[in-house]
Amino acid sequence: MLTKKKTKARAAEKRDFGSITAEQVMETQVQSVHLRTKGDVIASLMIEGFGAVPVVDKQRRLVGIVSEHDLLSALDDGQSLGKVTAGEIMTGNPYSIRPETNLATLVHVLRASDLVRVPVVDAKDRLVGIIARRDVLRTHLSADSSNKKRK
Repeated sequence: MLTKKKTKARAAEKRDFGSITAEQVMETQVQSVHLRTKGDVIASLMIEGFGAVPVVDKQRRLVGIVSEHDLLSALDDGQSLGKVTAGEIMTGNPYSIRPETNLATLVHVLRASDLVRVPVVDAKDRLVGIIARRDVLRTHLSADSSNKKRK
């Protein structure tokens, strides 16, 4: 049985990298938190492999993002992760992209922002996915390999 990422990568193989959209390769099962989520809960999500966690409101609209850096800053400032909330340490109004953003544009966003993961939001700013640098690189390698085979 193929995983979602492998299925998405195979679909991407059939297209030119510049025309592939975020929607085609983004992860749709996104771990997110709310403004009142405590830092220790967020840290436990990051231990599972998430370097940044989106913060959403009750309608799943993106309001911020908490990164490993944000948590380390809280610790460095003497705050207890069990007491500090996402709303207190998050970066508000984070970079985000729309599902139709092509990966060539996303490369520029990732590079300019120095982000590892970028939330994907719909027209109402609701979180619908997330895409990481490694997803972009994996897709590029798949598309490049496929294009070489066709030549």
